[in-house]
Amino acid sequence: MWGDIAIAFLLAFIVTFMTTPYTIKIAKKIGAVDVPKDERRMHKRAMPKFGGPAVILGFLVSVVYLLIVMSIEQNINLFGPEQYGKKLLGMFLGIIVLSITCIIDDIATIKPIAKFTGQVLAAIIVVAFGIRIDELTPAFIHSEQLREAFSIGLTILWVVGVTNAINLIDGLDGLSAGISVIAAISLLIIFVLNGSPLIAILLITALAGALVGFLPFNFAPAKTFIGDTGSNFLGFSLSIIAILGVAKTYTMIVIVLPVIALGLPIFDTIWAIIRRLIKGKSIKAIFKADKGHLHHRLVAKGFSQKQAVLILYGIGATFGLFAIILLESGVWKALSFLLMVIVAIGLGYKNFKEEQSGSQQYECEVCKYIYNPKYGNEKAGIKPGTPFDQLPDDWVCPVCGEGKDMFQIHR
Repeated sequence: MWGDIAIAFLLAFIVTFMTTPYTIKIAKKIGAVDVPKDERRMHKRAMPKFGGPAVILGFLVSVVYLLIVMSIEQNINLFGPEQYGKKLLGMFLGIIVLSITCIIDDIATIKPIAKFTGQVLAAIIVVAFGIRIDELTPAFIHSEQLREAFSIGLTILWVVGVTNAINLIDGLDGLSAGISVIAAISLLIIFVLNGSPLIAILLITALAGALVGFLPFNFAPAKTFIGDTGSNFLGFSLSIIAILGVAKTYTMIVIVLPVIALGLPIFDTIWAIIRRLIKGKSIKAIFKADKGHLHHRLVAKGFSQKQAVLILYGIGATFGLFAIILLESGVWKALSFLLMVIVAIGLGYKNFKEEQSGSQQYECEVCKYIYNPKYGNEKAGIKPGTPFDQLPDDWVCPVCGEGKDMFQIHR
């Protein structure tokens, strides 16, 4: 198994890493470029947004190659009782439908309702080919038809929900790809510990490999964006692989683990829906973009874009580790881990706020004069408690007369 995992990761990584530069060139030719035309966008220059096809290609090449090899070696039976061949065909067809919809959106921009329709159609295809959440039907539903309808509805809701969750969090360089890598690695560990089906382990490994191959081009400062094609593919694939990964052991704790591992984008999406409903007071408001996502709020608090991304990586990793510890060591150790993380975050935020409040001192590179916000510069009319970044643009060093640009943080 470990040899298959290594090949799945490396092949997906190599294909994606090698093809991403070509998607940058293609993006510029076909007009798949994101122009910062509103305040919601965090980048300042036009960026190609066609990295998704490279990630999809890396994933598919890796998966198809391993399926062929493992079928020849008889390590996997695609046509056995589990019907993995049929389910994978449904997944691949869903990816095609979703990709066509999102490629059009990346090039020409379509209405949110049209993209949502593509997502629902892709989810329906997956359900029609046998991928379903079967064991969460309430006990009070006795009718077989109602139980099947509930299963179908829940599966479509899960697939469309996670697809949108990853899409909505795609707002900073490397954010959606990095969060998806963390979620994929968390799910991989969970699947291995839980003895999940080999097919789910290979799929999640190939997805992680493809994303690691793409991140060097997407992490700040980004050379390309993953685009709607990529972010929708990530959410769609993660949602389906999560279902396949728990299909062997339907216990409540195992079913909940993928939800926890994907907790960050899921929480951000649920909060976005609630926020938009309250603000817009209509269903249409849900589809209207805003600047209320977690990454927007972190940047508004004074964090740089790179700092915001790393913080959200940390939160995503915390969710993943919590799920792993919950499976391996039980609820009390998982809660203890979570409490320690919360304390660490609280202390870190306190230190950050102290720096932001003006406690940071600045030193003149010429004469070594140190500006201390605590004392200000009363001769120049600067009151005590004035942070350095709030000094007037024409303020100069009181010793040598150099401007603000000659000051640096005093270590």
